[in-house]
Amino acid sequence: MLNHQEHIARRTFLRRTGLGSIALASLLEPGLVRAADSRSESDRSSVRHHPPRIKRVIHLCMAGGPSHLETFDHKPMLAKFDGQPMPASLTEGQPIAQLQGQELKVMGPQHPFVRRGRSGLQMSTIFPNMAEIADEICVVKSMYTGQINHDPAHTFFNTGTAISGRPSMGSWVLYGLGAETQDLPGFIVLTSEGGGQSQPISSRQWHSGFLPSRFQGVQMQSTGSPVHYVNNPAGVGREQQRDIVQAVNDINRVRNLELDDTEVATRIKGYEMAFQMQASIPELTDLSGEPKHIIDMYGCRPGDGTFASNCLLARRLAERGVRFIQLYHRGWDHHSGMKKGAAVTGKLVDQGTTALVKDLRQRGMLDDTLVVWGGEFGRTPMAQGSGRDHHIKGFSLWLAGGGLPGGTAYGATDDFGYNAVEDPVHVRDFHATMLHMLGIDHSRFTYKFQGLDFRLTGVEEAHVVHRLLT
Repeated sequence: MLNHQEHIARRTFLRRTGLGSIALASLLEPGLVRAADSRSESDRSSVRHHPPRIKRVIHLCMAGGPSHLETFDHKPMLAKFDGQPMPASLTEGQPIAQLQGQELKVMGPQHPFVRRGRSGLQMSTIFPNMAEIADEICVVKSMYTGQINHDPAHTFFNTGTAISGRPSMGSWVLYGLGAETQDLPGFIVLTSEGGGQSQPISSRQWHSGFLPSRFQGVQMQSTGSPVHYVNNPAGVGREQQRDIVQAVNDINRVRNLELDDTEVATRIKGYEMAFQMQASIPELTDLSGEPKHIIDMYGCRPGDGTFASNCLLARRLAERGVRFIQLYHRGWDHHSGMKKGAAVTGKLVDQGTTALVKDLRQRGMLDDTLVVWGGEFGRTPMAQGSGRDHHIKGFSLWLAGGGLPGGTAYGATDDFGYNAVEDPVHVRDFHATMLHMLGIDHSRFTYKFQGLDFRLTGVEEAHVVHRLLT
């Protein structure tokens, strides 16, 4: 507890050193201190190594593992051999999740495929709306990963390793490039569910790991208050709240002069961000200014917690300078009832996904945004009753924006959709390519922790898929 003289001395020190003025300036005029913040970020991180193609990433994460065989990878051979034994040459000695030791039989595609758009890109009929953006997307049919169960597979896709505690890709991007907003977090996550088993999603999927915690993702609620405790307590006005934030941060800055601790700096930034969010969050979620035709295009009721509503918020977040946005839809885990499950879940994400891509395009934002659609792995060509098991040797995702060639497919799996056999793309290759599009050389983008130079793509080989970018 400070006595009166110490209190006066501290206030005098703050006034004379200008720390109080800096705190107030950061609240009232963020632009005055943004340059200094940017320089300090540049000193610590690799920043950009070459001209970027994109400014931001929107990751539409289809949690649970959507079947590539019912979405974007047409395999007539499955229909031909439906119900027959799966070729042992493909499955012998291979990692299998829940079908291990069981008789493996081929399951034919549960939904027809049709050619969409001018390009004739083949897509499942569970996505009637996505037909409108067929010429905008590039389907990567040759993805593969290293983890066969949900949580470690999500961790692998998000962090490049199955080891818990590593930084997520959103945190890496925010650390390297910062955000283009001072009023909102630079990395925001929203979730929705429906259509199948809703596998839990751990918050470590958007954690900053060993990076300073100011770079971790912030989960916004899809219904109700978007951010808990963002509103002022009863009887506390904005001027009073500014005084409180200023006083707390003044004290934190004095303490940080002694410690030079990144976590103290995080707390200072956290208080400042929370103060700004008290004004920015209500404005973000007030959709009264959105034209009716836009709301109708997304097919949602604002704030209804659906994936479509989250897609509309994603566009608004992107407009406001948020660097990395993840929308999880938990509902793609179809161990049984694949035919109905794929159709129901597909319907829940189809219109919102389509609207987001179209909306970004008509606003001139798709060229500098990378939209990623896909799950943590695919599903087996073999039946698991009326469903499909987890599969990691070959699956699909699609990319749009950033000048990527639309209406195209890259890579291929074999005739049964089992192995990625043509131009295989590992998850780490995806990370390297995403960073490249952001202007970052993944091999030079490191953070020293416990004496080692860590990077998102790890120590194993990772490649930028340059052919995908042309």
